[in-house]
Amino acid sequence: MSIPQTAGGPIGARDDLVAYLAAGTKPREQWRIGTEHEKFVYSLNSLKPLPYEAANAGDPCIRILLTEMEKFGWEPIREGANVIGLTQNGASLSLEPGGQFELSGAPLKSVHETCREVTAHRDQLRQVCAAIGAGSIGVGFTPTWTLDDMPLMPKGRYGIMMAYMPKVGGYGLDMMFRTCTVQANLDFGPEADMVKKFRVALALQPIATALFANSPFREGRPNGFLSYRSQIWTDVDHARAGMLPFVFEDGFGFERYADYALDVPMYFVYRDGKYVDVSGRSFRDFLDRRIPEVKDITPMMSDWADHLTTIFPEARLKTFIEVRGADGGSWQSICGLPALWAGLFYDRTALDAAWDLVKDWTQEERAALRAAVPELAFNTPFRGTTVLELARQMLEIAADGLRSRAVLDPSGSSEEGFLQPLRETLDRGRTHAEELLTRYREDWRGDLTKLLDVYNFL
Repeated sequence: MSIPQTAGGPIGARDDLVAYLAAGTKPREQWRIGTEHEKFVYSLNSLKPLPYEAANAGDPCIRILLTEMEKFGWEPIREGANVIGLTQNGASLSLEPGGQFELSGAPLKSVHETCREVTAHRDQLRQVCAAIGAGSIGVGFTPTWTLDDMPLMPKGRYGIMMAYMPKVGGYGLDMMFRTCTVQANLDFGPEADMVKKFRVALALQPIATALFANSPFREGRPNGFLSYRSQIWTDVDHARAGMLPFVFEDGFGFERYADYALDVPMYFVYRDGKYVDVSGRSFRDFLDRRIPEVKDITPMMSDWADHLTTIFPEARLKTFIEVRGADGGSWQSICGLPALWAGLFYDRTALDAAWDLVKDWTQEERAALRAAVPELAFNTPFRGTTVLELARQMLEIAADGLRSRAVLDPSGSSEEGFLQPLRETLDRGRTHAEELLTRYREDWRGDLTKLLDVYNFL
């Protein structure tokens, strides 16, 4: 969930919204990589998630976590009297509704740079958590905590979303409060390049979900899925989530996506530090002054930028493409996600190979993959083979793309090395979720508090 956006002046017409998306077009030498990842933070004493404010003096809490992070040069972002995020050098730290702590990385030139950023964040977080008595963990869904256990962060948009989500889906509150993800943001060139990348991203998202599946537990027990986070997204809000079949239709481009986004229900309009609830009304209604609560408010490009952050398909278009199919996971796997997608997107031959892999998949096949992968992951059948084999092909195409990019660090290592944790997963033929289930049964004897100890990022 984003912090309020800044994006220019008044909206004159629909074409301005199309132009906003098209302005993301960049020459190849300006393409960058951004990495976002979320993790749960919790008290080492109570093993419960951190509230925003401590109930007792000396208890760890989110407010203290943010204050301690400021010592590393992060500047506070406030909503009213509360610090609700931090920013530094193009990156930001923000809070998901249940206190999930997110690094939204700066747009950087290479996977080497983005992984150094991730590592620096880990080191800072380790120091702060050790000082305040907290732990942090990357999984796709809370392994032990109930919805009632989860705190609410003091951000106005979250109160609006909490009231609206149960009206449009069965899993909305679970998505808000109990999931964590890793995402990558990548650039595009001319419109045709955007279209090919967006189609590849959507088609391959279920394969990425299987590669990063890491959420097999709910409230202390197996939940029947390997990526329960991904299953949750099947019933959050069909008006703003899913696989976007229209992206694969002839004529898709910036205009078609803008028209789609215009009709997605809004949550809010943000003005003067306050959120006005317009949930359920479309951005088109807002633009046409048909929403009574905001009929006297001039629509601004920042409203459009805000709105685009509240649309949640498996891949998302803003002024870059955001791939959204991965569960939260280990520090090693965090760097693997941007490496995978940079390898596919940033070498022309690799992108063509990825498109060749998926271009004749039908809408029915893409939907079937999306529906089956949360439960079956690598074992999902497809055209006489399995998602495991598709994942191996996807990884090799990405590895070829990274080798072709030939972006080396000072020691001479290529970006391909960041794929190694994914390669090891494929060599085992088992997802990390399946490894966790084995440990749950054999090592931990059904005690999932052991997971918080063994996989604590500290």
